[in-house]
Amino acid sequence: MADTRLHWGAEALWEQLQSHLPGISVEIAASLPSTNSTLLERARAGSASPVPEAESSAALVRRSVESGAFGRRAVDWQPCLLVAEQQTAGRGRLGREWFAEPLASLTFSLAMPLAPADWAGLSLAVGVVLAEALDPPSNGAAPRIGIKWPNDLWLLDADSDLGPGRKLGGILIETLSADAKRLAVIGVGINISRPPPLRTFKATSGFACLHEIDPTIGAPDTLARIALPLVQGLQAFERAGFAGFADRFAARDLLRDRAVTTTQADAARGIARGVNLDGSLVLETAAGHIRLHSGEVSVRPDPEA
Repeated sequence: MADTRLHWGAEALWEQLQSHLPGISVEIAASLPSTNSTLLERARAGSASPVPEAESSAALVRRSVESGAFGRRAVDWQPCLLVAEQQTAGRGRLGREWFAEPLASLTFSLAMPLAPADWAGLSLAVGVVLAEALDPPSNGAAPRIGIKWPNDLWLLDADSDLGPGRKLGGILIETLSADAKRLAVIGVGINISRPPPLRTFKATSGFACLHEIDPTIGAPDTLARIALPLVQGLQAFERAGFAGFADRFAARDLLRDRAVTTTQADAARGIARGVNLDGSLVLETAAGHIRLHSGEVSVRPDPEA
C-alpha cells in the first residue's frame, strides 16, 4: 500500500520561525474541527488559568507523538502555528463552511499577539503576502493569483466562464483580548489539488487549486513557502499598517473597475473603484460613491455585467 502520509518538516519550520517569533510552537494534527477554534479555545483557557511565566516561555511538550508536532501547548497565549490535515468543521467569513478534503487542501492557523496602531486592512495585507509568496511578481507579467476583497485568493482566468477567475483560498481572521493583550488568529485555507472525485458542494465562485500553477506542489511545500513570509508580513503590518501593502494589493485587486453585486441593501450593484487605506472598498453607484467595510457585507463580480 502506498504511503499517503504527509511529511511536514515541523521541526524545520519551528527552527525557521522561532527567531522571528520566540516561544512559537508548531503542531500538525491529523484532524481537527477547526484550527481557528482550537487556538481560540486554548487562548480563552489561558486567560482563565494563566500558565506560569516560567512554563509559558517554551513549549511544554517539545515533540507531540499524537500529532507529530514539534512543540505543543494545551493552554496558549504564545505564538502557535497549527495545521490540520483535515478540518471537519472549518469556517469561513460570515459563518460559511470551509470544505477541506484530506490531502487535497492546506488548512492552518497562526496565532500571535499583535498590537498595530490600526487593525484596518489586515485581511488584505495577509492576502497580499500569501499571493506574492505563491505567485511572485515577475518582470511586469500579469499575476496569476488575485485578491478578492476582503479575504479571498482567486486564480485568475482570462477565458473563464465564471468571470475573472475562481476561488483558490480563503482567510479568516479572529482576535481575542485579555487585559492589555490581543491575540490575532489568522486562519488560511488553500486548495492544493482537485479531490478525486470532486465532492459536490456549493461553489458559487468556482473552484481552483495550486496544481493548476504547479502540478508538483503539495500541502507541506505550500506551507514551507508561505509560513515565514506570513510571519514577516504580520510584523510589517504591526509596524506600518495597511499603507505598506496598499500598492501591492492594488496590483492584484480582482474587483477593481469591475461591476459587482453586494449584499448591502443601499448598494446592491455598482463598480468597484479600489480600496482606501482603512481597507474599505470604494463602490461607485448611481447614488454616488459608497465605502463598504468587510463586517457583514459580501461582494461578488456581477454575472450580468
